[in-house]
Amino acid sequence: MNRLLIYDISENRLRTKVAEVCKDYGLRRVQYSAFFGYLTQNYVEELQKKVRRLLKDSSGWSIIIFTLSEDNLSKVIEMHNDYRYEESLG
Repeated sequence: MNRLLIYDISENRLRTKVAEVCKDYGLRRVQYSAFFGYLTQNYVEELQKKVRRLLKDSSGWSIIIFTLSEDNLSKVIEMHNDYRYEESLG
């Protein structure tokens, strides 16, 4: 399934580690705190466990993983001006 993962993590070091975990699972950065890609449910569960372990002693963080259908993706509206992250959703 297509997944959109967004996070708000206050600690720089932990934020960087979570971003690396996202990349390890094949997600690509689409905004500074947002990653997109295809993940099976098993991979979502693995990723959650890894991230929870990383953040277990931290407070003040939030991670949300959305599942996006192909129909939803076809309705995505992108607006940007000279934006330099890796790729768009589509």
